[in-house]
Amino acid sequence: MAKVTHEFDLYGKHYVLETGELAKQATGAVLVKQGDSTVLVTAVVSKERKDYDFFPLTVDFIEKMYAVGRIPGGYLKREARPSEKATLTARMIDRPLRPSFPAGFRNEVQVVATSLVADQVNPVDTMCVMAASSAFTVGGVPFEGPLACVRIGRNPETGEFIVNPTYEERDASDLDLELAGSDSFISMLEASADEISEEDMLAAMAFGQEAIAAFCEEQKKFFAEYEQVNGPIVKREYVYDEPVPYVHDKVFAHYDEMSAALKDADKLSRIGKVELLKVAIKAEFTEEEQALYSREIPVELKSLEKHAMRCMVVETGERVDGRAADEIRPLMVKPDYLPLVHGSGLFQRGQTQVLSVCTLGMLNEWQRLDTIEPVDGKRYIHHYNFPPYCTGETGRMGSPKRREIGHGNLAERALLPVIPSEEEFPYTIRVVSEVMESNGSSSMASTCGSTLALMDAGVPLKRPVSGIAMGLIQEEGKTVVLSDIQGLEDFLGDMDFKVTGTERGITAMQMDNKATGLTPEILSQALHQAHEGRAFILKTMLDAIPAPRETPKDTAPQIITIQIPTDKIRDVIGSGGKVIRGIQDDTGATIDIQEDGNVFIAGTDGAAQDAAARIKAIVKVPEVGEEYTGRVVGIQPFGAFVELLPGKDGLLHISRVAQGRVDKVEDVLAIGDEVKVKVLEVDEKGKISLDRLDKPEVPGGSKGGHSDHHEPRGERKPRRHPGDNGNAGSGRAPRRHHEG
Repeated sequence: MAKVTHEFDLYGKHYVLETGELAKQATGAVLVKQGDSTVLVTAVVSKERKDYDFFPLTVDFIEKMYAVGRIPGGYLKREARPSEKATLTARMIDRPLRPSFPAGFRNEVQVVATSLVADQVNPVDTMCVMAASSAFTVGGVPFEGPLACVRIGRNPETGEFIVNPTYEERDASDLDLELAGSDSFISMLEASADEISEEDMLAAMAFGQEAIAAFCEEQKKFFAEYEQVNGPIVKREYVYDEPVPYVHDKVFAHYDEMSAALKDADKLSRIGKVELLKVAIKAEFTEEEQALYSREIPVELKSLEKHAMRCMVVETGERVDGRAADEIRPLMVKPDYLPLVHGSGLFQRGQTQVLSVCTLGMLNEWQRLDTIEPVDGKRYIHHYNFPPYCTGETGRMGSPKRREIGHGNLAERALLPVIPSEEEFPYTIRVVSEVMESNGSSSMASTCGSTLALMDAGVPLKRPVSGIAMGLIQEEGKTVVLSDIQGLEDFLGDMDFKVTGTERGITAMQMDNKATGLTPEILSQALHQAHEGRAFILKTMLDAIPAPRETPKDTAPQIITIQIPTDKIRDVIGSGGKVIRGIQDDTGATIDIQEDGNVFIAGTDGAAQDAAARIKAIVKVPEVGEEYTGRVVGIQPFGAFVELLPGKDGLLHISRVAQGRVDKVEDVLAIGDEVKVKVLEVDEKGKISLDRLDKPEVPGGSKGGHSDHHEPRGERKPRRHPGDNGNAGSGRAPRRHHEG
């Protein structure tokens, strides 16, 4: 195989497709570039057909730290488990590829996308779909291609759409829309947006479809160049699982029974009836037939269930739980569900139930991200958990699976546009959504539950957010758009289209589409039907909690923000952090000091206020005329040093320690004494001169060796020297430098 390179420009960006030099033992391998960002995508198809009743596709996206010139952290200094971004990218590649393979394809397929260069200008994710499509094609793998994925941004000032924006362009955009599919239909969609309208989103999707077609056309040119160099691409031959008429007819003879079994609003009851029927149908086959048709029988049973459900919808307009196409399942909304936690909310829609819990923390508790993208981290975090008990099953508990990461990310993106800035609300915010019960649309229930928990925690959301999952049934020439789909309608339907937003517009979307006949008219109907559903759900939520709490709960940390001069940061921290640790230990507060002088103080039960007062005292500069009750911290022959504020001493000259003249300061004062003083002078170096307000009479033993006038400041002895103990009788050196 000779090396082939195809370079092209589209929408202001430069791209390269290349094959024939790297990974030549793979079924297909393509190097793709956008700018200098480079990814190698390989595809391998196993030679043996597997005994599965599903298509065994695996997609991995591998982030290499060398792509950005970094050495991985950790003891081993090598890449560990995939980051959240890597997992999401793998899902994005998988979703348009999976439905493009022929029915009955049972050979294992593995796609590996390896980042080689990440130039920090051009993202490396969306172009991987085009590379995978090209790898399948040059490898002779049968699938419905070519396929491509594009990201669509929008300039909020001009309204101009941007194809595959750079990171800088993305940051300035009010839309982040990822679309994948062929030149004629969209099979995958993922979006976050700053409350844009349905009409604007439809326009962006139409523009994205045109862009996908342009990238598919460039792939065709690449394939033509490949064939010119290496000869015609030969399609590989694979054995497919084909329907067996005998099995099909025997199973589908029970169509009426399956239709009856499906008509049950309770998920577990319905599943039980369907499974009993499947067992009975399977029992009609002999043991020899069951062994012979071990793959075909389960496939036909699933096909029977699918056909019966879909026909019920398009023929009668009634769904398995008796709802109309646009009807929302019964809702239950309970904010403030848990005691003591910072915020919580229980949201239930039908038999899908999610408990969301909000926790508030310091800004320095933000999540740091170890990824090849130019992103440091995030202060709003959403985690989604889908334990096996939520579907009445047993299973392994452990690290989140790809599905959990994907659903959690969607709910996170849904709320992100309405989260207040750190200036408005100086907290790190974490929401955990626990799926308690699942029968479809748990990610949208998590979005609603998150809104409840955030509002209950006193987070001043710009506007509340709700979400809904839409479905589609295309059967026997008829099309029905379904609102608030349940699990069966997702599994056996043609589309899973999730939409979240506020009363003003859309904040996030996600779609997986199996139907090639998804027209703009159907998309428009789905979006507007979703808008009505979202509004209905949001009203129910606001009836339960009309607005966020005015302040966080008492159990949440109170965060106070103060500004200190940057030259005083050292004073607040102290040598080796001694001062700030002392404040935290004494008050129980947590303190985070920024380089710009912003100080964030968190604590409960007044701890934050106490710590703030201590810090303000440290940085405060005493002014002439102010009065203090201070403590004597050092004594010299010429006077006493009085601590006015933490770290702030002033000199009380010997002439001002008593009424009259004294011989020794020790005759009147001792270290540790409290005295009332007034600031007389603060010189340009910050040195403070004091007068005593509560002067006592001169003790009888004093010889009065000093005059009443001040010692000239230029003749003042230094307050301390290394090894100077001040007063021999005190046994300690003064604790503070007289620096103001």
